[in-house]
Amino acid sequence: MPPAMKSLRQRLHLRPLADYGLIAIGSVMVAAAADMFLIPNRVVSGGLTGVSTVLYYVIGTPVGLVTFLLNVPLFLANIQWGGGWRAGLKTVFAVTVMSAAIDLLQPYLPQATADPVLYTVYGGLLDGLGLGLVFRAGGTTGGTDIIARLAHRFLGIKLGHTLLAANVVILGSAALIFGLEPAMYALLLAFVSSRVIDVVQEGLSQSRSTMIICRRSDEVRGAILEQMERGVTVLHGAGGFTGEPRDVLVCAVPQMEVSRLKRLVQEIDPDAFVIVAPASEVLGEGFRGIEAP
Repeated sequence: MPPAMKSLRQRLHLRPLADYGLIAIGSVMVAAAADMFLIPNRVVSGGLTGVSTVLYYVIGTPVGLVTFLLNVPLFLANIQWGGGWRAGLKTVFAVTVMSAAIDLLQPYLPQATADPVLYTVYGGLLDGLGLGLVFRAGGTTGGTDIIARLAHRFLGIKLGHTLLAANVVILGSAALIFGLEPAMYALLLAFVSSRVIDVVQEGLSQSRSTMIICRRSDEVRGAILEQMERGVTVLHGAGGFTGEPRDVLVCAVPQMEVSRLKRLVQEIDPDAFVIVAPASEVLGEGFRGIEAP
């Protein structure tokens, strides 16, 4: 077998192990966030973990165990109608690890802080980091995610609508039981968590995507290739008003090179039309490897 093929097969075999490792780490982080910041301060997150937190304070049931038990019928429904075992195995693993970690770690992880600002910020950071790792490895934390997918498949309801309705019900119930203020902090925590998830999924992008529309496209392309040593893709277009053919140069550059690129284009073709936009993630030669987890 050629060395390249052998190396590819090894990577394909190791990738699932790496995914489950990330899911395990992320699930433990979510559990730690719940034990240290959320549960002690009566902050109800969305999803079934939030339902379990409410039940914990109302009747004293363990948060992790109840979270797992509430997910069991959803696991079975997902296996039956959502794509089988293979499609949901990572989700089952993530929920199992997270649920077990919440209850097992609770005696060893004391409340980190009672300050609303601190538990909102740091709880959201840790929760978002953990969820981001789980999502990046192809898993989910089950619960309302499964409900939303099944509702979309059989009822045609958009995923976002189902998730929003579920979280409104959960947070509304928490507000009735714990008061309005904890529910308001829960919304802030969810916002922080969602932003961190985006960073983990897409990275702290310092790159920009540029589109350059100009008459002297060959000269600009050559300058970018030779002087900046950046790749360029040439798209063939036409002016919407004049109908004249125009080349569109597409180039991704680090943020610190944007000024250099603009100066270079201006020197060659001052009449060029340049669009610079943030790139959430750039993978490939000259940037991060495309196989990054």
